[in-house]
Amino acid sequence: MVLENYHISLGKHRDKNVIWIAFPYSLKLKEDLKKSFKSARWSNTQKSWYLPDLKSVREKLNIPLNVIGATILNKIHPINKDAYLKMQQMLNLKAYSDNTKRVYLSEFAHLLVIIKKYAVDDLTPRRLKDYFLYCVEELKMKERKMNGKINAVKFYFEQVLHKPKMFFDIPRPKKPVTLPKMLSKNEVKKIFAQIKNTKHLLALQLCYGMGLRVSELEKLKLAHINRDRMQVLIEGGKGKKDRYVLLPESILPLLINYYKAYRPKVWLFEGPYGNAYSKSSFQKIFKKAMKKANINKAIGIHGLRHSYATHLLESGADIRFIQELLGHNSIKTTQVYTHVTNRSKLNIESPLDTLNAKDNTNFAIK
Repeated sequence: MVLENYHISLGKHRDKNVIWIAFPYSLKLKEDLKKSFKSARWSNTQKSWYLPDLKSVREKLNIPLNVIGATILNKIHPINKDAYLKMQQMLNLKAYSDNTKRVYLSEFAHLLVIIKKYAVDDLTPRRLKDYFLYCVEELKMKERKMNGKINAVKFYFEQVLHKPKMFFDIPRPKKPVTLPKMLSKNEVKKIFAQIKNTKHLLALQLCYGMGLRVSELEKLKLAHINRDRMQVLIEGGKGKKDRYVLLPESILPLLINYYKAYRPKVWLFEGPYGNAYSKSSFQKIFKKAMKKANINKAIGIHGLRHSYATHLLESGADIRFIQELLGHNSIKTTQVYTHVTNRSKLNIESPLDTLNAKDNTNFAIK
């Protein structure tokens, strides 16, 4: 598909954002469009072809991606719009992840909307503390939300305005201590048994078999797989760190069959436009398989990573080795799995059992 032959514009169709594709009538141009984009649809009302306005489609059509926070910018008073744009520019320069940029910009924008026409650069530490207290006491924001908000504001004043480091003594709700949600080996087998699609099965088996985050599964490339060393490079994991994980030998036949059937070019799991398969698509595959397997647990695809770590620990693997495979900075993060595993607990005998063993005759049922 030669882009110069088509006129491309953004718009809406049935209340959804779309990309309109116009061209002089030509059977070849129409077939080229449909071949390049299987999701191309014809609108009888607009008498034009259109595509869904997705990141992957924009990339293929060389259309600039949506600016994060473009909508919220309209709600910010003109006196503070420049501050918002400077914040956005600095986040881009420091190459923060899209998720971090989205959180920081959203939280900073909330402050800008609240203060209205008061210049954000004139806010004193005392006024900022009052704002944070308002978020905690009046808006009832929880610790995780407040951490993101404080980090965003600190980033603006410290990284954009280059002011001294700020400390805010804000009372925050105590963070609940939760254990990772995991599946038993039997449940994992039941989930895999429900999947007939080779691509979907390989994705979930690699996620479990290598303990991957779904974002890492999404970014896997063919070039990352080393069959000779039976290793897979996880490039740019959490914290932008690379690491190697072990490629399960049992998955090789499925991996080979998948490659022969799908012939991916760059990404191991490719979407319809040659882009990387989306995280939401992997999540849907997992949820659908869970439902078919009749496993009613409040758990997402990240539970496969938790299950991998727990099952490794139960099999006797060293916790520091597990830490390395998972890509954890601190051993404390990995140690949470010791609270889930039955490995050490299986050897513990309840004092009630020892009491009954010694005085069993005293408790005989008559």
